[in-house]
Amino acid sequence: MMAWPELRQLEIGGGKVTESVAGAVLQLPAGATRYADAQLDDYGGHRRRDFPWQPGTRLYLRARFNLPPADFVGTAGFGFWNAPFGDPTTPWPALPRAAWFFYGSPPNDFPLRPVGPGRGWFAGTIDATTPRALSLAPAAPAVLLLNRWPTFRARFWPRIQRRLGISFQPLALDWGAWHEYELTWEREQTTFRVDGQPVLAGAPSPGGPLGFVCWVDNQFLQV
Repeated sequence: MMAWPELRQLEIGGGKVTESVAGAVLQLPAGATRYADAQLDDYGGHRRRDFPWQPGTRLYLRARFNLPPADFVGTAGFGFWNAPFGDPTTPWPALPRAAWFFYGSPPNDFPLRPVGPGRGWFAGTIDATTPRALSLAPAAPAVLLLNRWPTFRARFWPRIQRRLGISFQPLALDWGAWHEYELTWEREQTTFRVDGQPVLAGAPSPGGPLGFVCWVDNQFLQV
């Protein structure tokens, strides 16, 4: 079994990480007018090819949020990814790969399913680095534009979703209560459990290597 790498505390724009023997607390400043992030990860200072985790990894984490969803604007979550949008120590962007529990508040809208907004608290995966996914690259600008039309999205998005290895399962739970989150990342498929119960099984697995991340920030994205 691989030993857990040392975790880095990343605090941006007034975000704060407090660690103790009982766990960690990630906080954002109230009323922030600039980007703020409070984050724990294990890939700081490493190139993506040297990120520590590969398929065959299981993550168990007990967590809760102390702010009602209606009062939170931004994103939060935990799991594994390749830091595709850059990092203070990994500045170059990349196509995304991830397996994680993720929350995006309004007005976030990620193109994750054929109908309805791509936001809320969910379990999901993506791998846009496979040959099947890369074959979509020439059409990406047109797809993003056409995806705004519900008819196009409902008809064509399921095929695009399969090529990108996207899985998406909304989680209906009280996120202010303590829950046990489990992610089992195997070579062919990934399984997500909450409180011991499967919430997403057979999800396509992203390739490795990936890094662990647990964060809360005030960012939003509309696609």
